[in-house]
Amino acid sequence: MSKENYDTKLSLLESLPQKDVKAPTTPVDTTLQEAENLFVWAQEDKIILESKGLDWETYTEDLPVRVGACRYAQAVWMKERYSQEEALKTWREESPKAYEFRNDLLADLRFAFRKRSDLLARVRAIADGEGDADMIQDLMDISVLGKANTPELEKVKYDLSNFDIAGQKSDHLAELLAKANGATLDNSKAKDVRDRAFTHLKEALDEIRDTGKYAFRKDPERYKGYISRYKRR
Repeated sequence: MSKENYDTKLSLLESLPQKDVKAPTTPVDTTLQEAENLFVWAQEDKIILESKGLDWETYTEDLPVRVGACRYAQAVWMKERYSQEEALKTWREESPKAYEFRNDLLADLRFAFRKRSDLLARVRAIADGEGDADMIQDLMDISVLGKANTPELEKVKYDLSNFDIAGQKSDHLAELLAKANGATLDNSKAKDVRDRAFTHLKEALDEIRDTGKYAFRKDPERYKGYISRYKRR
């Protein structure tokens, strides 16, 4: 059902002005449960809440749909975030080895091409630069250069399979770094939609709670149902 609610709301969520979209300031799972509790609590007070101006259909009847959409958006975001965090962890484990492998390959090429000034110039060009993206590109450039100049490498009995490994590592690391960057930049589409779904849910929560707190300001037994237990702690 949450997926259906999400699909129903997606176009509306995407149309929300960016300036109105706010990241959650309370735990999402807690907010979702409080919204479900509020929906049940408010049923008894429908006539009174409507008499105070609450748009029952827009906010109260729609509350379960907003809850479902937010619940699904949160699940999608958490799944992506977990994947990104795993990628970041893997990158931190693999990248030092990749740098070492790149440096070893450059040393191998310098030795194999030591009598070829033209090829040494290309090795120097590859070695020039720094950073993760540069290292990834270096591996691919080394793979191409090595495969194109096998006679010199065969003279020193070099294992040419290293160039296949370099190319494969370059592709793998490029994909891994892209995923890992998602965890550090924190700007994914999934997070944006989650924030929009939370904003949409909070709009209804605020309307119902504000109306309920006003309507029952002199009735503690009904008033308490319109207060966030999380914020009271």
